Amino acid sequence: MTHRIPGLTRRLSRSLVAAGLLLAGLAAHASNWPERPVTLVVPLAPGGSTDTTARLLAEKLGKELGQPVVVDNRAGAGGNIGGAYVAKSQPDGYTLLFTTSTAATNVTLYKSMGFDLQKDLVPVSQVAQIPNVLMVNNDVPAKTLKEFVDYVGQKKTVINFGSAGNGTSQHLSGALFNSRVQGHMVHVPYKGGAPANADLIAGQIQAVFSPLVEVLSYVDSGRLRALGVTTPARSSRLPDLPAVAEVLPGFEVVLWNGVLAPAATPKPVVDKLAAAIQRVTQDAAFRKTLADQGSTPIGNSPEEFKAVLGTEIEKWGKLVRLSGARVD
Repeated sequence: MTHRIPGLTRRLSRSLVAAGLLLAGLAAHASNWPERPVTLVVPLAPGGSTDTTARLLAEKLGKELGQPVVVDNRAGAGGNIGGAYVAKSQPDGYTLLFTTSTAATNVTLYKSMGFDLQKDLVPVSQVAQIPNVLMVNNDVPAKTLKEFVDYVGQKKTVINFGSAGNGTSQHLSGALFNSRVQGHMVHVPYKGGAPANADLIAGQIQAVFSPLVEVLSYVDSGRLRALGVTTPARSSRLPDLPAVAEVLPGFEVVLWNGVLAPAATPKPVVDKLAAAIQRVTQDAAFRKTLADQGSTPIGNSPEEFKAVLGTEIEKWGKLVRLSGARVD
């Protein structure tokens, strides 16, 4: 014979009802979301390649969602200020973060980011991948990637390579390249990629590993000599340019950008947002704009982006430790 405990039964019933109401509320929130403009926080200054892509995404995404998507630039601390702002925002789907692979780098680079990338934010979808491109000034005698690998490996000449700063993708790309070649390359950090590229053109430094989107005009005009891209495969924008991995097997530095939301954002909202981003990344005009910049559209699911993020944190962490960079 089964004995029922009235108090326990009532509490269980109330819990089930509460859970049902919560699920119903989340479903209603997702079906109505968004009911007002959405803010897309870009943790970098206006005008750069990341900001440009974010604004392109915001325009297309607003049309998909039926509400304006407004870009809010909150620069500082290598992207950590904007990231912390979103991590501490209301998890209602109205404040989102457009971040880059720098966020994965910062987990190891910074003693404290001001938030936990994997606990305080939830991945929604990657938007694009971007290669770095190895460029040299026209005075460097090496004309091809293989010749440059041999030139650096001889250690007869000090090769100064510039970057946008300590711990940036340019710095880490150069550190990895120097390690693989076992050369004598010296890192010269700048306050941004533009001054590094300017000094490269002027012959003050010999090489820079720069995001392709930022230097295409120099490559197209012949002011700088491109030798290879850091992605495993060649770029469709420069199909005749080899991947560094073709000469140094396994070499890979892939930049990316994507959208994250505060961790407690309801899953139906995250899924709805991810589906909208995926539709944007399949838009012909959007894809052409990214392809013209040398970028590759992604548009993966929240689950896929979460797995990628975990791998990226580990990968970039190894590069940071290899370079010796640290920000306390």
